[in-house]
Amino acid sequence: MNKLTRALVLVGLVGAPTLAMAEEPASPHTLTGNITLTSDYVFRGISQTQGGPAIQGGFDYAHSSGFYVGTWASNVDWVSTGYKDNNSMEIDFYGGFKGAAGDFGYDVGVITYYYPGDQVTGANDPDTTELYLGASWKFLSMKYSYAVSDRFVGWGTTVGNEDTQGSYYIELNGNYGFGSGWGVLGHVGYQDVKDNDPASYTDWKIGVTKDVGFGVFTLAYSDTDADETAYTWTDTGGANPQYTGDSAFIVSFSKSF
Repeated sequence: MNKLTRALVLVGLVGAPTLAMAEEPASPHTLTGNITLTSDYVFRGISQTQGGPAIQGGFDYAHSSGFYVGTWASNVDWVSTGYKDNNSMEIDFYGGFKGAAGDFGYDVGVITYYYPGDQVTGANDPDTTELYLGASWKFLSMKYSYAVSDRFVGWGTTVGNEDTQGSYYIELNGNYGFGSGWGVLGHVGYQDVKDNDPASYTDWKIGVTKDVGFGVFTLAYSDTDADETAYTWTDTGGANPQYTGDSAFIVSFSKSF
């Protein structure tokens, strides 16, 4: 075997494994995490921390088929005002299926908002489960959420304090990127609490985002037309009233990994 033949054989032996490794299929499983620091935890226009800051985070598993499950948590400051003792946290559990066809996408699933703690005797249960259906087109998305638990975050009906199963939330969202990490966001939603007009309201939000490489900063303005009496929370004993549906500027930093 001459020198040229030996060289070609060696190249073949070294190159073959490299080619085989390059052709290995990508894993169908994806596990991601996220963490957020925010000046106020505002959910559907209502502050969950009575205007205070929050630290939040979660984990998500997704399969290439479209199936996904996840969990997310944040500190809160309203459940302990009469619903559950020893509570300072919200933990969400969710799962569903999503897919896309060109610029169009869909998402269907279920989510439970769980507030650990000891249920106050005679109080409504704030734990809530919703079914949701979402659709998207490019930078626009819509979502409809429907409560299937007996109560929607502890609300009862205006007359008789009956169950509010069947409450719903519908929202329209927009997220548009300008390039160089800059983007704008917009949101409008309507929360209907079944047979409780004072607890039903419209919320809206506008903001700007900046991706700085190691995370995303967001500055947003949020407001509602929520009834002030219905959405004013107090500390135990009725002290320090706080209107949680008031307008607010929110600064946050989020990182995914």
